[in-house]
Amino acid sequence: MLNTSNTQKAVAYVRVSSLAQVRKGQGAESQAARCAEFARMKGYEIVRVFEDKAVSGSLVERPGMKTMLAYLRKHRRDQIRVIIDDISRLARDLTAHLKLRTSISEAGGVLESPSIEFGEDSDSQLIEHLLASVSAHARNKNAEQTRNRMEARIRSGFYPFAAPWGFRHERVEGMGKTLVRDEPLASIIQEAFEGLASGRFQSKTEIMRFFETFPEFPRGNNGRVHLQRVHDLLNRVLYGGMVERPEWGVSLRPGKHEGLVSFETFQKAHERLNGRAYAATRADLNQDFPLRGTVVCACCSKNMTASWSTSKTGKKHAYYMCFNKACDEYRKSIKRDDLEGAFEKLLQKLTPGKQLIDLVTVMFKDAWSQQAGQAKAALRSVEDSIKKIDADIASLLDRIVTATNESVINAYERRIESLEKEKLLLSEKLSQQPQKDRPFEEMFELTMRFLSSPYNLWKKGDYIARQTVLRLVLSSPLAYDRKSGFRTPDISNIFRGLKGDMMSEIQMAHPSGFEPETSAFGAGSLPYPNYAIGHARVR
Repeated sequence: MLNTSNTQKAVAYVRVSSLAQVRKGQGAESQAARCAEFARMKGYEIVRVFEDKAVSGSLVERPGMKTMLAYLRKHRRDQIRVIIDDISRLARDLTAHLKLRTSISEAGGVLESPSIEFGEDSDSQLIEHLLASVSAHARNKNAEQTRNRMEARIRSGFYPFAAPWGFRHERVEGMGKTLVRDEPLASIIQEAFEGLASGRFQSKTEIMRFFETFPEFPRGNNGRVHLQRVHDLLNRVLYGGMVERPEWGVSLRPGKHEGLVSFETFQKAHERLNGRAYAATRADLNQDFPLRGTVVCACCSKNMTASWSTSKTGKKHAYYMCFNKACDEYRKSIKRDDLEGAFEKLLQKLTPGKQLIDLVTVMFKDAWSQQAGQAKAALRSVEDSIKKIDADIASLLDRIVTATNESVINAYERRIESLEKEKLLLSEKLSQQPQKDRPFEEMFELTMRFLSSPYNLWKKGDYIARQTVLRLVLSSPLAYDRKSGFRTPDISNIFRGLKGDMMSEIQMAHPSGFEPETSAFGAGSLPYPNYAIGHARVR
């Protein structure tokens, strides 16, 4: 056993630069072992080992290095030897090397290594600086080669960075690492984009609350889904099957991975975010008061608020009320059950009869058939549009070659970029092969269920389903009077059409048909002359 009072004390400093080396390699352990062997040969006693794991060699500020310098200052009188495995472990940048070298010396440490002999004479310093410069060059060269490889990958449509939520990297034969769906997050994010594009969601706040309904969705330290993360997610073109890296000069292009949604859906979602919603989503909307933000005071037209109130007995009661101080109804509470019960009665009145739903179904079927017939013509139109865009791009490129004004060249380049994005959308449509025909009843089942009874969806659905009902049924906020109830609602166009009395007179048609003059809509005219409900016709 060494006599510590006479043996020179030493510390070892080890550093690995990446998490991969920490997880998979034995870099830190092998460095420490080599330092220990060197200390044994020199007769030193290693009293501490200081580590910096996953720290770049270009950085000066390092946790392990700070702790070691503090230790050296505390034992300055001992002139402790600082052993490093190689000069590159101290730093891979000449400036950083010189700063750390000076810091160790000022703290009372003496730097040593089995790979190089440090000295204070000019020749030793020249060799040290040369080796530090070579190490810095190797680091820069590695970074340059890595960037070039990553740029080449992304130009080819691959995504060489960490996979975002909803994706994971998987090795695909002949392609290397490629993004693939990572469930269940992939389906959750897909539903968010599709809901935003269709109008089910109107804002990032609503999508944030949608994500919070899924325990699987990643959360912050406070256990909540952060709005900024939702914003970042919605702006990732990867989810639309595209890749880009503008800072590297890599423009938008189709990716080798399959997007969670089509690029067209991705674009529609962004248009929805940039447009104006019918009513801004408030942070205090919750399942306790689904009509908050939708109901306004009939007296002053200001939004009603809602809250819980605790009585003297400790029992809680839910109320809606107007909080406009200038209103005669200021702070006059309305029981939640009364207001929401009146709304449910209103929904029940909007429920159309079965015969009218049958008529709408026939109309939808006819439109469905026409849509199928127009599909081929639409594809031909897309092909023609792509050819025209190619011709326009070629013409603009010719103009750029001859242009000398920088502003004009920039304008041409912006126009080309816009045309390329338009071409990507059209190409995506063209590449989408028509799916196998599915029965009309299967495609429109949920739609017809909603049209036949929005009240059922309201009663049985969750908070998000209820918000969907509000948007699809109403065109503007509801005005409520504390004494007389709801004013006449401004319902959406589709329910305005279904609400009419035109189906009040429906009878079974005689096989020979009806005489034109018997129509309730005037001689020789029918509102929907081409639609029949079985053998029934509108009169």
